[in-house]
Amino acid sequence: MNPLSDLLSLLLPRTCPACRRQLKDWEECLCLICLGQMPVTHFDRTVDNPLAEIFWGRVKLVQAVAWFYFRKGSIYQEALHKLKYNDRPDIGFSMGKQFGCELYRSIEFIKPDLLIPVPLNPKKLRKRGYNQSEAIAKGLSIGLHIPFANNALTRPLATSTQTRKNRYERYLNVTGKFKTGDPALIENRHVLLIDDVITTGATLEACAEELLAIPGVHVSVAALAWANNM
Repeated sequence: MNPLSDLLSLLLPRTCPACRRQLKDWEECLCLICLGQMPVTHFDRTVDNPLAEIFWGRVKLVQAVAWFYFRKGSIYQEALHKLKYNDRPDIGFSMGKQFGCELYRSIEFIKPDLLIPVPLNPKKLRKRGYNQSEAIAKGLSIGLHIPFANNALTRPLATSTQTRKNRYERYLNVTGKFKTGDPALIENRHVLLIDDVITTGATLEACAEELLAIPGVHVSVAALAWANNM
C-alpha cells in the first residue's frame, strides 16, 4: 500500500474517458466494461473490408483498418473528443497501444515497416499543443513493435476545417497540402498512415498520394474509428 498514491486516487480519481467510471488499478484508460462493449470492426481480418472499399478507385492501398465504429452521441465519441480537444493525448496513446496489441495478434493483418501519423499544420499544432495522431502512433508503435516516424510527412500549409464539407470538397481542401520530409527514410517500405477518425478518407487519400510518389512505397491506413454513418 502506498499512502501517497491512495491519497492522490481519492483527490484525483482516474476515470474512464468514455463512461466516467472510476478506473481500477489494472485498467489503463478505457474501463473493461467499455472495452467489452466497444463496437469493434474486425477489419484486420480481411483486406477487402467496407473501409477499404471507400478508397477503391481513389488511391491504391495495401490495407485499411479501424478499431471501432464511430457513432454520434456515443460514449466513445466523448473519449475521442477529450483526446482531440481536452488536452488528453494520453487517451490516444493508451487506445493506440491497445489497438496495436490487437493488430499484432491478428494473423490476417499485413504488418507494415513504419508508422506515420497524419500531421497537423504548425499553427494548429501550436494552438493544441500536440498532434492526436502522433499520440495514437506512439501507442500503436509499442503494441505493434514497429517504429514510427513523426517527421516523415509534414503539413506546412493551413487548411480550412473539414467539417460540413462533402467528400470531394474535403479532398480539394487537403490535396497537395502534405510534403514528405526525408524520402530516403520511406523509400521501398510499407508504411501505415495513422489518424484518429476516418470520415470520407480525403485526408488519408491526400497523404497516401504524396507517399506513393516515392519509389517502392506501399501504403496502408489505420484509425481508431470509422465514421461510416456520417
